[in-house]
Amino acid sequence: QVLLVESGGGLVQPGGSLRLSCAASGFTFSMYSMSWVRQAPGKGLEWVSDISSAGGRTYYADFVKGRFTISRDNAKSTLYLQMNSLKPEDTALYYCAKGPRGAVRGGQGTQVTVSS
Repeated sequence: QVLLVESGGGLVQPGGSLRLSCAASGFTFSMYSMSWVRQAPGKGLEWVSDISSAGGRTYYADFVKGRFTISRDNAKSTLYLQMNSLKPEDTALYYCAKGPRGAVRGGQGTQVTVSS
């Protein structure tokens, strides 16, 4: 059973930073690409970023390029998303997922609210 526990969200002012974490269990983390997706209030799921199994390749949605950085620690089975220069439109519930493009979600998400 895939279990993904997201953390690190919170309330931050525009221009601020947050680092999200995702602790994975129930599968061999190092063998799979991983991703982050988000869902803003009243909207559908939106893909944010992917990372390859070894971490050597990363991909980003245009609206986060240059601001967000995805990374992973396979020894700790943990995925990260460093978010800088946050904007109000980044407000959403953020989920990590096993596989690319949010293929398999297994957690409750972590809320990120960007507001002054």
